[in-house]
Amino acid sequence: MQHGVLGVGGVGGFVGAVLANAGERVTLLLRPGTLAAHPRALTLESPFGGITAACPRAERLDQEVDLLWVTTKATQLEAALALVPEPARAGTVVPLLNGIDHLARLRSRFGDRAVVPGTIAGEFERPAPGHIVHRSPFARFAFSAAGQPQLAGVAEILTRFGCTCSFEPDELTLLWRKLVLLAPMALATTAAGMTVGELRADPEWGPRFEAAAREASAVGAASGAKVDTGETLVTLRGFPATLRSSMQKDVAAGRPPELDAIGGPILRGARAHRIAVPATQYLVAAIERRAVAETPTAP
Repeated sequence: MQHGVLGVGGVGGFVGAVLANAGERVTLLLRPGTLAAHPRALTLESPFGGITAACPRAERLDQEVDLLWVTTKATQLEAALALVPEPARAGTVVPLLNGIDHLARLRSRFGDRAVVPGTIAGEFERPAPGHIVHRSPFARFAFSAAGQPQLAGVAEILTRFGCTCSFEPDELTLLWRKLVLLAPMALATTAAGMTVGELRADPEWGPRFEAAAREASAVGAASGAKVDTGETLVTLRGFPATLRSSMQKDVAAGRPPELDAIGGPILRGARAHRIAVPATQYLVAAIERRAVAETPTAP
C-alpha cells in the first residue's frame, strides 16, 4: 500500500518505520525548508526491535496514497494541512492525534467517509530528525471499526512487530477511552514535573492525579462514551513508573503544549453537563503558569 505520514515526530516516525520495514511504501511529508536536513531513512529504537528503513520525502502530497496518517501535534495541525493541497489524493485519512476536536476539522476538509479515527498509546519521542525512540513496553493502537477493510493489513503488520491493535464499533468511546487516561496522566505529570511513578507516590500530587482521572471519566460518560471510572484507575495504576508525557517534554523544552486538545474537552464537557472538575482546573492552571515560566525569552 501507499502511505503518507503527515507529522514525522515520535508517533509518525514509529508508524512510518514499522510500515516501511514491512515493505509498505511510505512517504514522509515534511515542512518546507526541513527536507534537506531530514535523513533519507527512519531509525527506530524500540523494545520490540530496532529498525532502519528508507522512506521517500516530500514537501507536499503530490501523488495519491491509500492511507494518510495524520500524526501532528494538535497545535501544528492547521500548518500541516497545507502540505495536502488536494484532499482527494489523501485516500483514507487516519488521525492519531490527541483529543477529540480534531475529528470535526479533518472531516470538514477530507469528507466524513474518508476519515477513520484512531488512537495510539505509548511513549514515543524524536530526539533528532529521523531518529525515533519508543520507550514504553507497549504500543497500543485502536481504530474505528468502519476502517477495518482498509486497515486490516496494517493491523497485521503492527501486531507482528509487537503492537496490540483493536477495532472499536463506537468512535466516541474510542476517543474518550484514550482521553480519560491521557488527560490525567499528561496534565499531572506536566503540572508536577514528575514521572507517573513519582506522581503515584507523592502525597500531594497522587490524589490530584486520581481525582483528575475520576473527573475525566465522569465527563466522558456524560458525553455518551462507554467509559468506566474503575477501569480507568486500574489502568493508570498499572502504567510504567518511568512514563513521562509528551506534554511534559514539550513544556520542559519551551514548546507550546497541547493543553486545549487534551484538557479542553474535559473542561468544556464539564460546563455543558454541569460537572465539577476542580482537579482538572487546578492542573490546567498550573501548566499555564509552568509553560510561561519555561518559555525562552528573547535575548
